[in-house]
Amino acid sequence: MQTIYDARLLLVDDTPELLELLCEHLQAAGYRSIVTAADCRAARAAFAQQRPELMILDINLPDGDGFALFRQLQAQADVPALFLSARDADADRLFGLGLGADDYLTKPFLMQELLLRVQHILQRAYRAELQRGAAGHLQLGRRTVELADALVYLPDGKTLPLTVTERALLQKLAENRGHIITYDALYEAVWGQDYYGCENSLNVHMRHLREKIEENASKPRWLLTVRGIGYKLAGEEQP
Repeated sequence: MQTIYDARLLLVDDTPELLELLCEHLQAAGYRSIVTAADCRAARAAFAQQRPELMILDINLPDGDGFALFRQLQAQADVPALFLSARDADADRLFGLGLGADDYLTKPFLMQELLLRVQHILQRAYRAELQRGAAGHLQLGRRTVELADALVYLPDGKTLPLTVTERALLQKLAENRGHIITYDALYEAVWGQDYYGCENSLNVHMRHLREKIEENASKPRWLLTVRGIGYKLAGEEQP
C-alpha cells in the first residue's frame, strides 16, 4: 500500500441506499478498491476472495449480527473495523470496541465524519507500511527522487540534494499522491501546530522544490498548485 487510498475496503450493510451512498463518498474521496456485501454470507465470501484492509460493518444484518461476523473474520486475519449501528447504546459501543474494533459510529452520521474516521484508522493501522512505501523512490518524468536519501537524480546522473524542509514537504505530498493537500496540512507536517507566520516560507520552499524536481519549474508538471486550497503531487498518469 503506497497511500491509504490504495486500501481495500469491505462495506457490509443490508440497506442498498446506504451502501450506494457510502461507495459514492468513499470513491469521491479517492478510495479505489471497494467491495460491498448485504449480509454475513456475502461478507464472508468477499473476505475470503480478497482480504480487505478495512471493514465497515453494520451490526444488524439479516442473517446474523456484525459482532459475530467480526469475530469470525478476525479469526482469519486481524483487519481493522469500524462498526455502524442504528442503536445508540453505550453498551453496544463498548462491546464492539471491546471485541477489538477500531471505531463505532451511530446512524445517522455525517459522511465527512465517516471519511475522517476511515482515514485515521488506516493511517494508524498501516503507519509503518505507508512510511515504507513513501520512503521509496518517486519517478517524476525523467527525474527520480529518493526520499530516503533526500536526493533528486537528474537524467545525466547528477544529483540535487533536498533540504530537510523540502524533503518533509515532498514526503507529505508523496504519501497522498494524486490528492490535494491543504496548506494547513503542509504547515503542520513541517512546522507542527505552531505554524503561524509560515505562509510565505511555504511558497518559497515550494518554488525551490519545483526547481529541483521539475524540468521546467515555470510550467510544473508534477508539483501543482490548487489555488486557494493547497498543493498536489500529480500521479504518473498525468500528461
